[in-house]
Amino acid sequence: MNNSVSNTARLLGAGLRALLVLTLVTGVIYPLVLTGVAQGLFHNKANGSEISSDGRVVGSSLIGQNYNLPLKEGQDTPAADLKWFQGRPQNGLGTNSVNTGYKLILSGATNRSGDNEELIQWVKDAKAAVIKDNSVPGHPVTPSQVPADAVTSSGSGLDPDISPDYADLQVQRVAERNDVPVAEVRKLVDEHTDGRTLGFIGEPRVNVLELNVALKDLVAKS
Repeated sequence: MNNSVSNTARLLGAGLRALLVLTLVTGVIYPLVLTGVAQGLFHNKANGSEISSDGRVVGSSLIGQNYNLPLKEGQDTPAADLKWFQGRPQNGLGTNSVNTGYKLILSGATNRSGDNEELIQWVKDAKAAVIKDNSVPGHPVTPSQVPADAVTSSGSGLDPDISPDYADLQVQRVAERNDVPVAEVRKLVDEHTDGRTLGFIGEPRVNVLELNVALKDLVAKS
């Protein structure tokens, strides 16, 4: 009887010591080491890839944003603020209960097939809006100039990047709205165009938030 109690106490003691050691190693030391490595080697990424402007954080380079005018009385959807470069359509070009205008920290696609009539209409409406918004005197936009990413949302609905073609399409309009030379705006686009990852993965891209922050600085200097 005494041996049984003694063995049980010894096993419980060993189990408790193992629990304390594993808690210390996996619950304290390991997370602290990983956090230290992340902060030391990947500080920006570890903190959310934040982008700052005028001394304050304005967003993340990983998540797309809206660039809209304030919602007016009677409007269901705010109009785009055309002095800024616009990103890809959000909400899957329509009402999306998963991601309503980037207000939720969630993402999701439209889950509609390519021949879905509602999706086709969204694309047509988006294309017409892109042509109308970006056609300026002397520089009309034709339907063939509108790239796919200008009228379709990404699979996540939160894509922060656009294609160089879509950025170039907006240069004339942005320059006119901000009263800055077209050449300087085009130079900004070129400076903020990233190539394929490792030279062969993905497509060239332009981060819209980073581009708009640079545009804001350019306008302030003009």
